[in-house]
Amino acid sequence: MTEPGGDGSHDWRPTATRAMLELRGALLARARNFFAARGVLEVDTPLVVNAPVTDVHIHSARVTLAASERHFFLHTSPEYAMKRLLAAGVGDIYQICHVVRALERGRLHNAEFTLIEWYRCGHTLDGLMSEVETLVRELLGATGTPCTSERMSYREAFLQTLALDPFTAPLPQLTEHARESGFTGAAADRDELLELLMGTVVGPRLGRIGLTFVHGYPASQAALARIDPADPRAAQRFELYARGIELANGFHELASAREQRSRFERDIEERRRLGLPAASLDERLLSALEAGLPDCCGVALGFDRTLMLAAEAQRIDAVLPFPIERA
Repeated sequence: MTEPGGDGSHDWRPTATRAMLELRGALLARARNFFAARGVLEVDTPLVVNAPVTDVHIHSARVTLAASERHFFLHTSPEYAMKRLLAAGVGDIYQICHVVRALERGRLHNAEFTLIEWYRCGHTLDGLMSEVETLVRELLGATGTPCTSERMSYREAFLQTLALDPFTAPLPQLTEHARESGFTGAAADRDELLELLMGTVVGPRLGRIGLTFVHGYPASQAALARIDPADPRAAQRFELYARGIELANGFHELASAREQRSRFERDIEERRRLGLPAASLDERLLSALEAGLPDCCGVALGFDRTLMLAAEAQRIDAVLPFPIERA
Protein backbone atom coordinates (compact mmCIF):
# COMPACT_ATOMS: atom_id res chain seq x y z
CA MET A 1 0.00 0.00 0.00
CA THR A 2 1.33 3.47 -0.83
CA GLU A 3 1.80 6.06 1.84
CA PRO A 4 -1.22 8.29 2.58
CA GLY A 5 -1.16 11.22 0.22
CA GLY A 6 0.92 9.31 -2.38
CA ASP A 7 -0.23 8.65 -5.91
CA GLY A 8 -1.74 5.20 -5.30
CA SER A 9 -2.88 5.06 -8.93
CA HIS A 10 -2.52 1.26 -9.18
CA ASP A 11 -3.48 0.35 -5.63
CA TRP A 12 -7.14 -0.59 -5.46
CA ARG A 13 -7.24 -1.13 -1.71
CA PRO A 14 -8.99 1.31 0.69
CA THR A 15 -6.96 3.36 3.13
CA ALA A 16 -9.56 3.01 5.92
CA THR A 17 -9.85 -0.26 7.84
CA ARG A 18 -13.08 -2.12 8.54
CA ALA A 19 -12.94 -0.90 12.14
CA MET A 20 -12.69 2.68 10.88
CA LEU A 21 -15.63 2.18 8.54
CA GLU A 22 -17.68 0.76 11.43
CA LEU A 23 -16.80 3.79 13.56
CA ARG A 24 -17.72 6.08 10.68
CA GLY A 25 -21.12 4.43 10.38
CA ALA A 26 -21.69 4.59 14.12
CA LEU A 27 -20.94 8.33 14.24
CA LEU A 28 -23.23 9.04 11.30
CA ALA A 29 -26.01 7.16 13.11
CA ARG A 30 -25.36 9.22 16.26
CA ALA A 31 -25.64 12.42 14.23
CA ARG A 32 -28.95 11.39 12.69
CA ASN A 33 -30.32 10.37 16.10
CA PHE A 34 -29.19 13.75 17.49
CA PHE A 35 -31.21 15.70 14.94
CA ALA A 36 -34.19 13.36 15.03
CA ALA A 37 -34.47 13.88 18.79
CA ARG A 38 -34.64 17.65 18.17
CA GLY A 39 -37.16 17.50 15.34
CA VAL A 40 -34.69 18.74 12.72
CA LEU A 41 -35.61 17.48 9.24
CA GLU A 42 -33.02 15.71 7.09
CA VAL A 43 -32.90 17.02 3.51
CA ASP A 44 -31.00 16.11 0.36
CA THR A 45 -29.99 18.79 -2.15
CA PRO A 46 -28.18 18.51 -5.53
CA LEU A 47 -24.47 17.80 -5.80
CA VAL A 48 -24.40 19.26 -9.34
CA VAL A 49 -25.36 22.95 -9.30
CA ASN A 50 -25.68 25.80 -11.80
CA ALA A 51 -23.46 28.41 -10.17
CA PRO A 52 -20.08 28.29 -8.43
CA VAL A 53 -19.27 30.04 -5.17
CA THR A 54 -17.76 33.52 -5.45
CA ASP A 55 -15.55 33.21 -2.33
CA VAL A 56 -11.93 33.82 -3.34
CA HIS A 57 -10.68 31.19 -0.88
CA ILE A 58 -12.96 28.35 -2.08
CA HIS A 59 -12.63 26.85 -5.54
CA SER A 60 -15.55 25.13 -7.26
CA ALA A 61 -14.96 22.06 -9.45
CA ARG A 62 -16.44 22.56 -12.92
CA VAL A 63 -18.11 19.66 -14.73
CA THR A 64 -19.58 19.17 -18.18
CA LEU A 65 -22.43 16.74 -18.69
CA ALA A 66 -22.20 14.74 -21.90
CA ALA A 67 -25.59 15.84 -23.23
CA SER A 68 -25.04 19.52 -22.52
CA GLU A 69 -22.71 22.24 -23.74
CA ARG A 70 -23.19 24.11 -20.49
CA HIS A 71 -20.80 24.01 -17.58
CA PHE A 72 -22.08 22.94 -14.18
CA PHE A 73 -20.33 22.79 -10.82
CA LEU A 74 -20.02 20.39 -7.90
CA HIS A 75 -21.24 22.06 -4.74
CA THR A 76 -18.69 23.17 -2.17
CA SER A 77 -21.44 23.25 0.46
CA PRO A 78 -25.19 22.63 0.40
CA GLU A 79 -25.73 26.10 1.88
CA TYR A 80 -27.31 27.88 -1.06
CA ALA A 81 -29.84 25.13 -1.76
CA MET A 82 -30.65 24.72 1.93
CA LYS A 83 -31.34 28.44 2.23
CA ARG A 84 -33.78 28.14 -0.66
CA LEU A 85 -35.58 25.44 1.34
CA LEU A 86 -35.58 27.70 4.40
CA ALA A 87 -37.07 30.54 2.36
CA ALA A 88 -39.78 28.11 1.20
CA GLY A 89 -40.77 27.60 4.84
CA VAL A 90 -39.55 24.06 5.59
CA GLY A 91 -38.21 25.01 9.03
CA ASP A 92 -35.17 23.54 10.82
CA ILE A 93 -33.14 21.30 8.51
CA TYR A 94 -29.87 19.39 8.33
CA GLN A 95 -27.93 17.50 5.69
CA ILE A 96 -25.05 15.03 5.67
CA CYS A 97 -23.40 15.13 2.27
CA HIS A 98 -20.21 14.94 0.26
CA VAL A 99 -18.86 18.24 -1.04
CA VAL A 100 -15.99 18.99 -3.41
CA ARG A 101 -13.49 21.81 -3.19
CA ALA A 102 -10.77 22.05 -5.81
CA LEU A 103 -7.11 22.50 -4.87
CA GLU A 104 -7.56 21.25 -1.29
CA ARG A 105 -5.19 18.45 -0.30
CA GLY A 106 -3.07 17.81 2.79
CA ARG A 107 -3.04 16.20 6.20
CA LEU A 108 -6.45 17.69 7.01
CA HIS A 109 -7.75 18.21 3.47
CA ASN A 110 -9.15 16.02 0.73
CA ALA A 111 -10.84 17.47 -2.35
CA GLU A 112 -13.98 15.47 -1.55
CA PHE A 113 -15.15 15.31 2.05
CA THR A 114 -18.26 15.03 4.23
CA LEU A 115 -20.08 17.94 5.86
CA ILE A 116 -22.85 17.94 8.43
CA GLU A 117 -24.65 21.21 7.82
CA TRP A 118 -27.72 22.47 9.65
CA TYR A 119 -29.89 25.55 10.13
CA ARG A 120 -31.95 26.53 13.15
CA CYS A 121 -34.70 29.12 12.85
CA GLY A 122 -34.93 31.62 15.68
CA HIS A 123 -31.69 30.45 17.31
CA THR A 124 -29.00 32.82 18.51
CA LEU A 125 -25.36 32.30 17.62
CA ASP A 126 -24.66 31.45 21.28
CA GLY A 127 -27.44 28.88 21.22
CA LEU A 128 -26.04 27.32 18.07
CA MET A 129 -22.54 27.13 19.58
CA SER A 130 -24.01 25.24 22.52
CA GLU A 131 -25.76 22.81 20.16
CA VAL A 132 -22.57 22.28 18.15
CA GLU A 133 -20.71 21.50 21.37
CA THR A 134 -23.34 18.95 22.40
CA LEU A 135 -23.21 17.18 19.02
CA VAL A 136 -19.40 17.14 18.87
CA ARG A 137 -19.19 15.66 22.35
CA GLU A 138 -21.67 12.95 21.34
CA LEU A 139 -19.68 12.18 18.21
CA LEU A 140 -16.33 12.07 19.95
CA GLY A 141 -17.59 9.76 22.69
CA ALA A 142 -16.15 9.23 26.15
CA THR A 143 -12.55 8.58 25.11
CA GLY A 144 -12.18 11.40 22.61
CA THR A 145 -14.15 14.14 24.35
CA PRO A 146 -12.13 17.18 25.45
CA CYS A 147 -12.83 17.94 29.09
CA THR A 148 -13.40 21.69 28.84
CA SER A 149 -14.81 24.29 26.48
CA GLU A 150 -14.22 28.00 26.07
CA ARG A 151 -15.38 30.90 23.95
CA MET A 152 -13.21 33.80 22.91
CA SER A 153 -13.36 36.56 20.35
CA TYR A 154 -11.23 36.55 17.22
CA ARG A 155 -9.50 39.62 18.61
CA GLU A 156 -8.74 37.85 21.90
CA ALA A 157 -7.29 34.86 20.07
CA PHE A 158 -4.82 37.08 18.17
CA LEU A 159 -3.91 39.07 21.25
CA GLN A 160 -3.20 35.90 23.24
CA THR A 161 -1.08 34.27 20.55
CA LEU A 162 0.60 37.14 18.69
CA ALA A 163 0.04 40.14 20.97
CA LEU A 164 -1.55 42.09 18.14
CA ASP A 165 -5.01 43.43 17.47
CA PRO A 166 -6.21 42.05 14.12
CA PHE A 167 -8.52 45.02 13.61
CA THR A 168 -5.95 47.76 14.17
CA ALA A 169 -2.46 46.27 13.62
CA PRO A 170 -0.64 48.04 10.75
CA LEU A 171 -0.17 46.03 7.55
CA PRO A 172 3.66 45.97 7.92
CA GLN A 173 3.28 44.37 11.36
CA LEU A 174 0.98 41.67 9.97
CA THR A 175 3.41 41.09 7.10
CA GLU A 176 6.32 40.72 9.50
CA HIS A 177 4.47 38.08 11.54
CA ALA A 178 3.45 36.30 8.34
CA ARG A 179 7.05 36.16 7.11
CA GLU A 180 8.12 34.75 10.47
CA SER A 181 5.56 32.01 9.82
CA GLY A 182 7.05 31.17 6.44
CA PHE A 183 5.13 33.50 4.13
CA THR A 184 7.35 34.25 1.12
CA GLY A 185 4.83 35.58 -1.37
CA ALA A 186 4.32 39.03 -2.78
CA ALA A 187 2.57 41.76 -0.81
CA ALA A 188 -0.79 40.54 0.45
CA ASP A 189 -3.86 42.39 1.62
CA ARG A 190 -5.02 42.48 5.22
CA ASP A 191 -7.44 39.56 5.02
CA GLU A 192 -4.92 37.33 3.24
CA LEU A 193 -2.40 37.95 6.02
CA LEU A 194 -4.93 37.44 8.80
CA GLU A 195 -6.17 34.19 7.28
CA LEU A 196 -2.60 32.96 6.88
CA LEU A 197 -1.82 33.77 10.52
CA MET A 198 -5.05 32.16 11.70
CA GLY A 199 -4.33 29.02 9.70
CA THR A 200 -0.65 28.62 10.59
CA VAL A 201 -0.14 30.24 14.01
CA VAL A 202 -3.30 31.09 15.92
CA GLY A 203 -5.64 28.24 14.98
CA PRO A 204 -3.20 25.37 15.64
CA ARG A 205 -2.85 26.56 19.24
CA LEU A 206 -6.58 26.61 19.92
CA GLY A 207 -8.55 23.83 21.58
CA ARG A 208 -5.48 22.11 22.96
CA ILE A 209 -7.19 21.02 26.18
CA GLY A 210 -10.82 21.33 25.15
CA LEU A 211 -13.20 22.81 22.63
CA THR A 212 -12.54 26.44 21.68
CA PHE A 213 -15.15 28.56 19.94
CA VAL A 214 -13.79 31.70 18.26
CA HIS A 215 -16.36 34.34 17.35
CA GLY A 216 -16.44 37.85 15.94
CA TYR A 217 -14.41 37.32 12.77
CA PRO A 218 -13.68 40.36 10.59
CA ALA A 219 -16.74 41.36 8.58
CA SER A 220 -14.68 41.06 5.39
CA GLN A 221 -14.21 37.34 6.11
CA ALA A 222 -17.88 36.43 6.41
CA ALA A 223 -19.71 37.18 3.17
CA LEU A 224 -22.80 35.21 4.23
CA ALA A 225 -23.08 36.40 7.85
CA ARG A 226 -24.72 39.37 9.51
CA ILE A 227 -22.60 42.22 10.83
CA ASP A 228 -22.33 42.47 14.62
CA PRO A 229 -24.54 45.42 15.62
CA ALA A 230 -22.21 46.12 18.55
CA ASP A 231 -19.08 46.30 16.37
CA PRO A 232 -19.40 46.90 12.61
CA ARG A 233 -15.84 45.63 12.09
CA ALA A 234 -16.93 42.13 13.11
CA ALA A 235 -19.35 39.57 11.72
CA GLN A 236 -21.65 37.22 13.59
CA ARG A 237 -19.52 34.21 12.69
CA PHE A 238 -17.79 31.54 14.77
CA GLU A 239 -15.42 28.64 14.25
CA LEU A 240 -14.83 25.63 16.49
CA TYR A 241 -11.33 24.30 17.16
CA ALA A 242 -10.29 21.10 18.89
CA ARG A 243 -6.65 20.04 19.28
CA GLY A 244 -5.64 22.78 16.89
CA ILE A 245 -8.00 21.57 14.16
CA GLU A 246 -10.84 23.66 12.77
CA LEU A 247 -14.02 21.58 12.93
CA ALA A 248 -16.95 23.90 12.30
CA ASN A 249 -17.88 27.26 10.79
CA GLY A 250 -21.15 28.96 11.74
CA PHE A 251 -23.04 32.17 10.94
CA HIS A 252 -26.02 34.22 11.97
CA GLU A 253 -27.24 34.14 8.38
CA LEU A 254 -27.47 37.29 6.29
CA ALA A 255 -31.05 37.72 5.08
CA SER A 256 -30.74 40.86 2.94
CA ALA A 257 -30.78 40.09 -0.78
CA ARG A 258 -29.42 43.54 -1.62
CA GLU A 259 -26.48 43.25 0.77
CA GLN A 260 -25.77 39.67 -0.31
CA ARG A 261 -25.69 40.70 -3.97
CA SER A 262 -23.30 43.53 -3.16
CA ARG A 263 -20.97 41.18 -1.29
CA PHE A 264 -21.03 38.63 -4.10
CA GLU A 265 -20.17 41.37 -6.60
CA ARG A 266 -17.21 42.45 -4.46
CA ASP A 267 -16.05 38.83 -4.35
CA ILE A 268 -16.24 38.59 -8.14
CA GLU A 269 -14.22 41.76 -8.55
CA GLU A 270 -11.60 40.41 -6.14
CA ARG A 271 -11.44 37.16 -8.10
CA ARG A 272 -10.71 39.18 -11.23
CA ARG A 273 -7.96 41.08 -9.42
CA LEU A 274 -6.36 37.85 -8.27
CA GLY A 275 -6.64 36.17 -11.65
CA LEU A 276 -8.95 33.45 -10.36
CA PRO A 277 -11.55 31.70 -12.54
CA ALA A 278 -14.63 33.81 -13.13
CA ALA A 279 -17.72 33.21 -11.01
CA SER A 280 -21.34 34.15 -11.59
CA LEU A 281 -24.03 35.13 -9.14
CA ASP A 282 -26.42 32.47 -7.89
CA GLU A 283 -29.59 34.30 -8.84
CA ARG A 284 -31.80 31.56 -7.39
CA LEU A 285 -30.30 32.10 -3.95
CA LEU A 286 -30.71 35.87 -4.28
CA SER A 287 -34.34 35.42 -5.32
CA ALA A 288 -34.92 33.21 -2.28
CA LEU A 289 -33.46 35.90 -0.02
CA GLU A 290 -35.69 38.45 -1.73
CA ALA A 291 -38.69 36.25 -1.00
CA GLY A 292 -37.69 36.15 2.65
CA LEU A 293 -35.20 34.07 4.63
CA PRO A 294 -36.34 33.39 8.20
CA ASP A 295 -34.12 34.62 11.01
CA CYS A 296 -31.75 31.69 11.40
CA CYS A 297 -28.28 30.52 12.29
CA GLY A 298 -26.41 27.84 10.38
CA VAL A 299 -23.24 25.82 10.74
CA ALA A 300 -21.16 23.31 8.77
CA LEU A 301 -19.25 20.67 10.73
CA GLY A 302 -16.39 18.77 9.07
CA PHE A 303 -17.38 15.17 9.73
CA ASP A 304 -14.13 13.56 8.57
CA ARG A 305 -12.02 15.77 10.84
CA THR A 306 -14.33 15.00 13.76
CA LEU A 307 -13.92 11.30 12.98
CA MET A 308 -10.14 11.80 12.95
CA LEU A 309 -10.31 13.09 16.52
CA ALA A 310 -12.61 10.28 17.65
CA ALA A 311 -10.23 7.69 16.15
CA GLU A 312 -7.05 9.57 17.12
CA ALA A 313 -5.96 9.47 13.47
CA GLN A 314 -3.18 11.74 12.27
CA ARG A 315 -4.27 12.16 8.64
CA ILE A 316 -7.64 12.49 6.96
CA ASP A 317 -6.64 9.64 4.63
CA ALA A 318 -6.98 7.19 7.52
CA VAL A 319 -10.71 7.85 7.89
CA LEU A 320 -11.59 7.91 4.17
CA PRO A 321 -12.15 4.69 2.23
CA PHE A 322 -10.63 6.22 -0.92
CA PRO A 323 -8.78 9.58 -0.83
CA ILE A 324 -8.66 11.56 -4.06
CA GLU A 325 -5.59 9.72 -5.42
CA ARG A 326 -7.48 6.40 -5.26
CA ALA A 327 -10.92 7.65 -6.19
